[in-house]
Amino acid sequence: MRKVADIMTDEVVTVTVRDNIYEVAVKMKENDTGFIPVVEGDKLLGVITDRDLVIRCMAEKRPNSTAVDEIMTRGIKTASREMSVDEAAELMAEQQIRRLPVTEGDRLIGIVSIGDLAVRNIFADNAGEALSEISERVH
Repeated sequence: MRKVADIMTDEVVTVTVRDNIYEVAVKMKENDTGFIPVVEGDKLLGVITDRDLVIRCMAEKRPNSTAVDEIMTRGIKTASREMSVDEAAELMAEQQIRRLPVTEGDRLIGIVSIGDLAVRNIFADNAGEALSEISERVH
């Protein structure tokens, strides 16, 4: 059985609550990502997505200096490195999410994305179709 640790990305771009939304947007552009975890040290506090920037910032006409902690998503689901890939895929399908932070306790150690699953042709029997639907809705 393949584990999350086998497929996760362990080089993760992060921001802190001391950053502002402009700095987040620049990091997203520089790293070609729409998802950045918010950490304090290596402790995962939440995430910011490109959708968060649009809905909670631009649509509300917030200034670029708005603090990360004002718009980040808290209480997110995570995977452990020992979780099976099928379990991670099912969790992503249930939660309708494209990316899943991987933690040890509350410490961020990586990210698993739909792309990680697709590149390796790893779709759980029950979750594969739902994951495909997530991807189709987002594009």
